[in-house]
Amino acid sequence: MIRLGLSDYKFSILNKCFNHSLNQLNQPNQLTMIKDLPENIVKDIAVAVALEKESVETKIWYVYLINLKNVPIENVLITSRGYGEKDGAPVKTSTLRHMFPVIESGAYKLIEPIDEQTFGLNNEYWLSYYIDGNIYDKKFIFLPESIVELNFIKLPVVNKVGVMIR
Repeated sequence: MIRLGLSDYKFSILNKCFNHSLNQLNQPNQLTMIKDLPENIVKDIAVAVALEKESVETKIWYVYLINLKNVPIENVLITSRGYGEKDGAPVKTSTLRHMFPVIESGAYKLIEPIDEQTFGLNNEYWLSYYIDGNIYDKKFIFLPESIVELNFIKLPVVNKVGVMIR
């Protein structure tokens, strides 16, 4: 082995670390592989875009996270962004991050207002949360022109009209 000008002490420490790493690689049952991680499927959680107010000049829209579960979700983190093309040119909005310590069972939280001008883009909401120490995550993507009256439903829990992805 080449010492590269290291003192005997430093060399012995590096050598021990290297040998320890090799031993870990030779014991695959101690390594956690991606395939070994539990597949935590997100169920009974929805992201909805709701029409809040409507006047002759404008419409006001809000994005909500709805917990339809029978248990609270904790340490909820949501990142939102818009992306796509407008007039043939790529467009990206800012990425926003939102955090909620707890969302109770059968409750909802306002994530953010959303501008109608972004409805022609992909509007992505990436959700992560914990239940009993297990992490769950899912991307909810409203495709361009999917937030239209044809797709409106009465949103559960929120009791407003809008478009929902479960």
